[in-house]
Amino acid sequence: MEEFLKQCQQSGDAAYSALRSLLERLENPNTRKDARIFLAELHKQFDTKEASEKCLDTYHFQIQDIYVEQYEGFEKRKKLTLMVIPSIFIPEDWSFTFYEGLNRHPDSIFKDKTVAELGCGNGWISIAIAEKWSPLKVYGLDINPRAVKISWINLYLNALDDSGQPIYDGEKKTLLDRVEFHESDLLSYCRDNHIELERIVGCIPQILNPNPDAMSKMITENASEEFLHSLSNYCAIQGFVEDQFGLGLIARAVEEGISVIKPLGIMIFNMGGRPGQAVCERLFERRGLCINKLWQTKILQAADTDISALVEIEKNSPHRFEFFMGLVGDQPICARTAWAYAKAGGRISHALSVYSCQLRQPNQVKKIFEFLRNGFDDISSSLDLSFEDDSVADEKIPFLAHLTNVLKEISFFPYEQPAGSRRFRSLISAFMRTYHRIPLTADNIVVFPSRTVAIESALRLLSPRLAIVDEQLTRHLPRQWLTSLSIEKTEAAKTSEEDITVIEAPRQSDLMVELIKKLKPLVVVSGIAKFESVTSAAFEHLLDTTREIGCRLFLDISDHFELSSLPTSNGVFKYLAGTPLPSHAAIVCGLLKNQVYSDLEVAFVISEEATMFRALSKTVELLQGNTAIISQYYYGCLFHELLAFQLADRHPPAQRVGEKAKAKEAFGFSSSASSVLDSAELSINETDESPLIHMDVDQSFLPITTPVKAAIFESFARQNIAESEIDVTGGIKQLVHFSYGFPSNGNTEFIYADCPVALFNKLVLCCIQEGGTFCFPAGSNGNYVSAAKFLKAKVINIQTNPEVGFKLTEKTLGRSLENVHKPWIYISGPTVNPTGLVYSNEEIKTLLTVCAKFGARVVLDTSFSGVEFNSKGCDGLDLGATMEKLSSINPDFCVSLLGGLFFKMLTGGIKFGFLLLNKPSLVDAFHSFGGLSKPHSTIKYTLKKLLDLQEAKSGDLLNAIAEKKELLGSRYKRLKETLEKCGWEVLEAQAGVSIVAKPSAYLGKNVKIKNGAGARAIKLDDSNVREAMLLSTGLCINSAAWTGIPGYCRFTIALEESDFKRALDCITKFKSVITN
Repeated sequence: MEEFLKQCQQSGDAAYSALRSLLERLENPNTRKDARIFLAELHKQFDTKEASEKCLDTYHFQIQDIYVEQYEGFEKRKKLTLMVIPSIFIPEDWSFTFYEGLNRHPDSIFKDKTVAELGCGNGWISIAIAEKWSPLKVYGLDINPRAVKISWINLYLNALDDSGQPIYDGEKKTLLDRVEFHESDLLSYCRDNHIELERIVGCIPQILNPNPDAMSKMITENASEEFLHSLSNYCAIQGFVEDQFGLGLIARAVEEGISVIKPLGIMIFNMGGRPGQAVCERLFERRGLCINKLWQTKILQAADTDISALVEIEKNSPHRFEFFMGLVGDQPICARTAWAYAKAGGRISHALSVYSCQLRQPNQVKKIFEFLRNGFDDISSSLDLSFEDDSVADEKIPFLAHLTNVLKEISFFPYEQPAGSRRFRSLISAFMRTYHRIPLTADNIVVFPSRTVAIESALRLLSPRLAIVDEQLTRHLPRQWLTSLSIEKTEAAKTSEEDITVIEAPRQSDLMVELIKKLKPLVVVSGIAKFESVTSAAFEHLLDTTREIGCRLFLDISDHFELSSLPTSNGVFKYLAGTPLPSHAAIVCGLLKNQVYSDLEVAFVISEEATMFRALSKTVELLQGNTAIISQYYYGCLFHELLAFQLADRHPPAQRVGEKAKAKEAFGFSSSASSVLDSAELSINETDESPLIHMDVDQSFLPITTPVKAAIFESFARQNIAESEIDVTGGIKQLVHFSYGFPSNGNTEFIYADCPVALFNKLVLCCIQEGGTFCFPAGSNGNYVSAAKFLKAKVINIQTNPEVGFKLTEKTLGRSLENVHKPWIYISGPTVNPTGLVYSNEEIKTLLTVCAKFGARVVLDTSFSGVEFNSKGCDGLDLGATMEKLSSINPDFCVSLLGGLFFKMLTGGIKFGFLLLNKPSLVDAFHSFGGLSKPHSTIKYTLKKLLDLQEAKSGDLLNAIAEKKELLGSRYKRLKETLEKCGWEVLEAQAGVSIVAKPSAYLGKNVKIKNGAGARAIKLDDSNVREAMLLSTGLCINSAAWTGIPGYCRFTIALEESDFKRALDCITKFKSVITN
């Protein structure tokens, strides 16, 4: 004993060395008994409070009793005997208050559970938990290696009696069976050893450390006592938003806890109330935890704690910390006042609370945090899973978990049919089958960006002379339709297709029917009143009336469609459950009733007529491109949640029986629309059994970059987004000025849409309204040309020459415009789609000069620019001075800049279009058409983040874009080489994601196509090369009919790598099936 104390007296390090030797004896079963008896003798020597405190001063350790129960008759021991040393956390009010909070739980809270205590110090709380509640295992964890050694000593001190014999509990176990101590930075030990926990407790006193380097030293047993003790009171910057309040370490503990806790586990933490109760509680709630405050008291602020860092925070922010004057003060004071009061000799206190926390929807929250840990830590501060309404949480959390799965598992957004993602359409049909017993399939459903777009698209497809539309559905229809008075069918109109006239009707079936009978419209678009929706009578009356006069009916059920596990039925669904939807009728439904993103809309149209399904699919492709895939993912997740818990359908709906009633032949499609849809080279719909390779779509399938994924997730994870955070105008303005020198001022109108094609089509309508002619150079985007024809614009093609790569020249443009009335000129530039050539600044300047001479409206489409991979000498455009000069030549001349960030930022499936208009009359005309599907706030947030990163020249984003450009350059070379080896004549490309090539060696030759058991031969020419390539290899390309350049086909190169390799193989295979 004397030798032991003599060694301890030398210094704190010497005392620790002596205690470590004692622990080695306790760990050895042969010397354990004697070592424990030695500890008993040591305890007796310092068994009074005075002796214990003197021991700490003299011998650098202290051995004392802590009373954990105050009432007689409790079946377990009332006290624990514990040792401490100066370099570890000494039990004080923080830990005692925390233990009191643990005591507020029922006895079953820890029984037979696996528990971890963070920051265990000398281990007394871990030992007390094991002693009182008999857990399966308690892991006491501390970053201080000396604390772990002392904890083991205390475990032996309480697991064995004074004679060195084990103390057994009612289950014949000792504390040594139930408790372990390990050196661990928070939960790293459990994570590294794959230990799943059911309870996590943490008494982590902390305050903001003004020195970010405080934790940079190596933590070892031999570190100074002062440094090791500082681990208990301060925390370094942890990389969390809560760092500014001194709560960063608890924030990290919570997030690490989410990764290792079992789904129904509970975390219990103490929280100093200095930052304010709201800040403390938000730390848990924004991470998806439901909290319960178990206990709260006030404790005196340690006299040696410097709160000047908090004073500085208050000085530089509106936040105010909460302190109290003494223990009895009930009015909070700020840190500055508390600092002054303490300096003057006063004692300050702060609240101390104990919170019990449990994950809301634990499996989904775990997925979200797993995603954030894998390279997305920077956006964790944006996550907000706090909800006042449980229904909002039930909708948002599963979607965020689904989104993390999507962003983690896919490297790119896959090709989806213009009719909508097949998975999404299948989920809609499954919901209708399961909840309403309506036997639909994915091929009965077409998806649109919005209900307004669906209705307008259907009307443009049918082009009725007269339509009656529910007055509640006309708000966004073109103004011209609602002001026309041409309701009678004149002789002159019998063979021509005049503008559509829309008559508004009240939402009441008897009044609607009366109007239909009197006016005999060709199309009716109606909703159904709530009082009439209970039965099917009103719906059947509308069906019968429209059938009798041969008009089409589109019934809107948006107000009656519920995304719920207990949806209210209605008369329409009851009717459809037993009777097929007649061929002249379709159902329109807009999905907008989500709890989280109020302006996120998707719509779908149900038709059981295959012809109408195909026509609507092609119409949405021409007018909209497709519906935003993220929006489909969102609502798809809601449908999935409502279907996932159910067993597979055990009672399939009965087979449909054909319509019995004889109907007058329904009004058909517009002849011009039918002609365009039949001739347009639109995307090919694949089946699940035969996946195709798409080199025929304007979409990037390149890997989505990490900055883009981060921005997408953050846009959905955030709450309470400020308007300034989704205002992209400043970024767009800077982008177009830097890239194209396009002038913008106070009169410039910035218009945004889901995609550039929707904006382009509105410009076509402006051209039609002006009585203009839309002029396309040969070698333009085939879908744009077809869309203009579909909208019944007057279209002419400007021939281009192979000598200049089929670019427009001053000579060809001038010659073409000589006899054109009110010309509108489409120019794809600086990158030309589909040829991949690039216009120089001088070339564009020359073209604009010609256009100004003829007073032309110019649509400069930059949508396909921004990925130049071989454009030396092309430094972008500088349109400012040129446009200012040319505007004075002819007042009719103007340039409208159309663009998108799809290719500029390589944003994968995130589509966005912008349009800059400088002419007031054109702005008014544009807005008169309405119905534009605008990008959701999450899309704008994503793009604002990316634009800001680009402006800040963020290395991650710029490097990623540079890599993609390099990849596209490599792809171009590989494709060019393969095509030329196989007899194709390739036009040299410089930029973009597509090239054109001519099958010179194949034209006029035969290709054998398998046809069932046999085969047929096709003689190749411009009109059938696409079909031959598709049928013989499964590769989709665009033919000369699409490119507008005789003989030249279009190939896109922004494919996923394995698909690109397969495409090259298909091109080689095609050569092998060619015969003479």
